[in-house]
Amino acid sequence: MVKILNGIFTMRWLLVLLFSLVWVENTDAAETARLNVILILADDLGWKDLGCYGSDLYQSPNIDRLARDGMRFTQAYSACTVCSPSRAAIMTGKYPARLHITDWIPGQMPENPKLLVPDWTKYLPLEEKTIADAFHDGGYSTASIGKWHLGGEPYFPDKHGFDINIAGTAASQPTTYFAPYNIATLPDGPKGEYLTDRLGDEVVKFIEERKDRPFFVYFPQFAVHLPFQAKRELTEKYRARKHAGQMHTNEVYAAMIESMDDTVGRIRRKLDELKLAERTIIVFASDNGGRVPSTSNLPLRVGKGSCYEGGTRVPLIVYWPGVTKPGSVNAAPVISMDLHPTLLEMAGVKDVANRVKAVDDKLAALSDRAEYIFYPSS
Repeated sequence: MVKILNGIFTMRWLLVLLFSLVWVENTDAAETARLNVILILADDLGWKDLGCYGSDLYQSPNIDRLARDGMRFTQAYSACTVCSPSRAAIMTGKYPARLHITDWIPGQMPENPKLLVPDWTKYLPLEEKTIADAFHDGGYSTASIGKWHLGGEPYFPDKHGFDINIAGTAASQPTTYFAPYNIATLPDGPKGEYLTDRLGDEVVKFIEERKDRPFFVYFPQFAVHLPFQAKRELTEKYRARKHAGQMHTNEVYAAMIESMDDTVGRIRRKLDELKLAERTIIVFASDNGGRVPSTSNLPLRVGKGSCYEGGTRVPLIVYWPGVTKPGSVNAAPVISMDLHPTLLEMAGVKDVANRVKAVDDKLAALSDRAEYIFYPSS
C-alpha cells in the first residue's frame, strides 16, 4: 500500500497548486467566458512513457507541447492500480473503497490471495452523481468518447450525465485496434481504420458541432492497453530508433503512443481553428501505472496491478489558459479524485462542486492527513 504524505490535496489544494505558478493575461475575459473542458485519459500509460517525462524511445511532441504550455505534475497518483476503480474515482470524486469498486470489472480472483477479497460492486451505481451530471446540469454539452468500463448497458455513459456515448461499453479493451472493431456503440469505419485515429476524429467532430455552447469532453483512450497493435510505418520508425542501453524498448507500444499523441495535436489544432483555445481547459492523465513488461517505470518499482509506485504514479498535465504558467512543474502529490471537484471549480460549476467540497472540508481539519491507494485483489 502506498501512503502519500504531506497533507491533503483535495479540490482546494489542487487549485492552490495551479495558482501557485499563476500567469494571468486577461482576467476580465477569463471571468466572463464560460470555459470548455477536455479531459483526456490514457489507459495504462506509465509515469515515464512520454517525452516530457523522460522516455528515451517514445515520442509525444503534442503532449510535450501541452506540458510546455501548462503545468506538469511529477507526483500525480491514480486512485487504484487498475482501471475501473480509478475511472470511478475520477467520475465521482470518491475513493474506490467508498464506492465499493475495488477491482477492474469484472475482475479475476487471485489464485492464492494473502487476504480475503471483499465483495465489491461491478458497475457505477446510477445513484452516484458524476462529473458529467454536474456539467450537464450546469448547461454544458457532454460527451464520453472512448473506453468506459464501468458496467454494462444499464450503466453506460448516457445514464451518467453524458449526452453522447461513443465507443463506451463494459469492455476493458478492444478486440482489435483496426476496423472492423465490433464495438456496439461505435459504427465501424472502413476496413483497416485505426481505432485511436477514429476516436480522435469523433472528438474533433463533437467540438465542431458544439462550438457555440460550453462543452465537457471526456476522452478516455483505449491506448495503450492491450492488444498491442500499431500502424506498421510507425512501428518500423521506432524499431529503427532502438539501441542498446535504452530503458524503453517496445516499438509497438511506442507507435501506439505516437498515434495517441497525434489525437491531442488534432484536437488542439481544431480548437485554434475555431478560436476556442483560449477558453478551453485541457487535462491529460492516465488511469494507472504502466504495465510491466510492456514498458518500464524505472526507477519506480513494478507497475500496473501493484501498489508500489510504478503501479500508481502517473503523468498529469493541466493546461488552463491564462492561469497555469507555461512550462511550470509541480512536485506536490495529487490523486485521481482531485480532478472531479477541481475541474468543476475551474469551470465555475459551483452547485455540485460545493457538495463534494463539503465532504472534503470536514476531512481537511485533520492535519497531515494521509491518502491511501487500496487494492485488495493484489
